Amino acid sequence: MTGSTSADVGILVLRVVAGITMAAHGYQKFFSGERISGTGRWFDSMGMRPGRLHALAAATTELLAGIFLAVGLLTAVAGAAFVALMLVAGYTVHRANGFFSVRSGWEYNLVLATIGVAVAVTGPGRYSLDHVLGLTGPLSGSTGLLIAGAGGGLAGVGQLVIFFRPSTVVNNA
Repeated sequence: MTGSTSADVGILVLRVVAGITMAAHGYQKFFSGERISGTGRWFDSMGMRPGRLHALAAATTELLAGIFLAVGLLTAVAGAAFVALMLVAGYTVHRANGFFSVRSGWEYNLVLATIGVAVAVTGPGRYSLDHVLGLTGPLSGSTGLLIAGAGGGLAGVGQLVIFFRPSTVVNNA
């Protein structure tokens, strides 16, 4: 690790752990339990319609964004995906439960979204494909903040506005 800084090593550890964590969530939707069919029914039940389409989109995005963040490829774009995914999950699944994850709140979603933005702003470090490809400078700093923070936020809000249709139960008793 000659020439590396503690920041390079630290950001590598953060990217790899957060990336593998996100990718594992996508993998789980594809290959565990009732797979995409079950995830699609769950998405439908929470109001993300059509559920199967959103299950496929979420699983694919989680898997790819996680892998891209872990290897440091198009890091700001991966960060934007983290923000969008966690905004939608936090709003549709966790917001009614408050902040703390122990009550299935949105705490964990906030942490992963923040990691996505932070890595996009700082850049992926020396041990990344972005560094090898010369993309670290152009896609970090304020550009990374714009891509991950604003772009991810807009993508998440857009998805909610267009597709989130929770059931409304009317009690005529």
